Amino acid sequence: MDSKKSQAAERARQLRKQLNQYGYEYYVLDNPSVEDSIYDSLYHELKEIERQYPDLITSDSPTRRIAARPLGKFEKYHHHRRMISIIDTFCDDEAYDWMNRARTYAEKNLGAGMIERLRATKYWLDDKMDGLACSIHYVDGVLSFAVTRGDGFVGEIITSNVRTIPTVPLRLHDDPIFSHGETEVRGELIMTRANFEKINAELEKTGQKTFANPRNLAAGTVRQLDPKVAASRPLEFHAYDLLRDNAAEIPTNEFAYQKLRELGFKINPESHLENTFADAIDYAHRFRTEVQPNLPFNTDGLVIKINDRELYDALGIVGKYPRGVIAYKYPAETAATKVQDIVLSIGRTGAVTPVAVFEPVQLAGTTVRHATLHNADEIKRLDVRIGDTVVIYKAGEIIPQVQQVLTELRPANAKPYNFEAEMRAQYPELDFERPEGEAVWRVKNLGDAKDVAVQSIVHYASREALNIEGLGEKNVTALVDSGLVKDIADLYMLKVGDVAKLDRFGEISSSNLVLAIQNSKAPALDRFTYGLGIRHVGSKTATDIARHFQTFSAIRDAGVEELEQVPGVGAIVAEAIVAWFGDEDNVEMLDRLRVAGVKPSETRDNESDLPLAGVSICVTGTLETMSRDEAGRRIRAAGGEFQTSVGKGTTYLVMGTKAGASKRQKAEELGTKIIDEAELLKLLGE
Repeated sequence: MDSKKSQAAERARQLRKQLNQYGYEYYVLDNPSVEDSIYDSLYHELKEIERQYPDLITSDSPTRRIAARPLGKFEKYHHHRRMISIIDTFCDDEAYDWMNRARTYAEKNLGAGMIERLRATKYWLDDKMDGLACSIHYVDGVLSFAVTRGDGFVGEIITSNVRTIPTVPLRLHDDPIFSHGETEVRGELIMTRANFEKINAELEKTGQKTFANPRNLAAGTVRQLDPKVAASRPLEFHAYDLLRDNAAEIPTNEFAYQKLRELGFKINPESHLENTFADAIDYAHRFRTEVQPNLPFNTDGLVIKINDRELYDALGIVGKYPRGVIAYKYPAETAATKVQDIVLSIGRTGAVTPVAVFEPVQLAGTTVRHATLHNADEIKRLDVRIGDTVVIYKAGEIIPQVQQVLTELRPANAKPYNFEAEMRAQYPELDFERPEGEAVWRVKNLGDAKDVAVQSIVHYASREALNIEGLGEKNVTALVDSGLVKDIADLYMLKVGDVAKLDRFGEISSSNLVLAIQNSKAPALDRFTYGLGIRHVGSKTATDIARHFQTFSAIRDAGVEELEQVPGVGAIVAEAIVAWFGDEDNVEMLDRLRVAGVKPSETRDNESDLPLAGVSICVTGTLETMSRDEAGRRIRAAGGEFQTSVGKGTTYLVMGTKAGASKRQKAEELGTKIIDEAELLKLLGE
């Protein structure tokens, strides 16, 4: 077995062990220790390993079974009709793929009548509640028994606890059909957020253990052996399905919900019918922003069912999922991933911030590659190490945070992170100190915070960067001293009237300055990247990076390995860039720049379209319209190569004033064309 496969085998072993433990906590103990999204992240990682190495699949893999066996505290019950799972989709493409698979199955296996019904079917929508699935059986209209979902085949009888729930009728309302024979009602046992907080507050007062979330509280309540405990906690039952031996008695899901309400059950008022699948997806988008935040209970998505029940049944089940229903879920707010590195960022105030760099993972709809670790104390508290599997979360923060380390998956060779040693190794030219009483290390003798702000703004406005006229050091100092500007994002908030009040400015100069700043909102990508003042990123490196990635979002999201693919960018530069974009202060500043309307332009996809593509230029002497560094930046931005000496590959030598004779002589020997500054400007298209 090669080393790569050996590592995969060990990782798969760890994942199987941990996932089975999580499955036991979730399905048997009804007390999960992690969010569903963490389980999903690790589950998908194991599935990918097994896809690459099928011979590593074992009989105890969680990908081969639903969960562990039910607990033995309550009497077991074998469901007459399996309580199925619903397949999850996380975007429109996945949802439409599901619909296309259903149509393909119908065309191959069902008759023309069913195919036509599928084309014309409507869709029933309901909240995907975050609670505990329950089946309640009525015989001749009287509650007979209630059962948990369990593993879908076998559940546990919890009748005595369910009887205490006010939203569960002990006798169905009279009905000519459903009050006779056996009627099964399925739904969700939930706890509202308000009741959850109230109960936890009471438990905390008496020194008892509190519950992690409303679902845990609901699950823990219905599994109490003493019904008095369940009666003391305000659980709710929300019905979502109605079943009879004669399926024809319930023609549609719309009918089922109407009948459930008539029989005395609480159903979600948001449940409704949509005419087309496209309409259903449109509502799924609105549900997340307009409906979900205002619900009194937790949800993790929207259930979309084919309304026609006969068609739903005809489509059948594939694996453990029926073909007639999906859950449209929303991007996870938590995920699990592996730490590849920890890099240190030095912010504008000299604060040293550790940033975890990890394998890309989807979180809240975006691909995330790094998260802040805040300071040395936080690293020590979490005990996060390179190689660890960590849980990251995003709950309103601009960038993700590390929530916990899954130490069960820690590699044997993972070593504690030595913050001070790494700080001095990554920044050997700087001295650091940790002021007494503070958690943050800082650069020693960095200078006054105002001086640092002035220099960063002057750099941003310099000719090589955004070239904003009127933002020389004296004017910038006046703006910073006045408190109007603290960083480059504040520049775009300036108003003429406020600037005009300062000693150095009048009405005209203030107006010109604000106009110049506003006119810089669409800077060239390389100029903007250089202007940010990222350590080790000079104008040439910024141009190379911009040319390689083409958009600012691609630069911002790039990992160390991707950055190292840029010519001239090594590990030190790549880590400095990743660290800069992982710093909370920098991310917050970029967010304010975006809100202000600053949007760097994209570079061209095809470098051959650039005016100096394939051209190499050397400049000697003094130029009148630009510095030599500026000339180099403009030549590179136009697709050319800027050279510091004349060689066989040099296309042009630009002769400025006060130029020496050696480069001219070399150019004449090699046959290199010699031009002046005016001709250079023509080549640049100016």
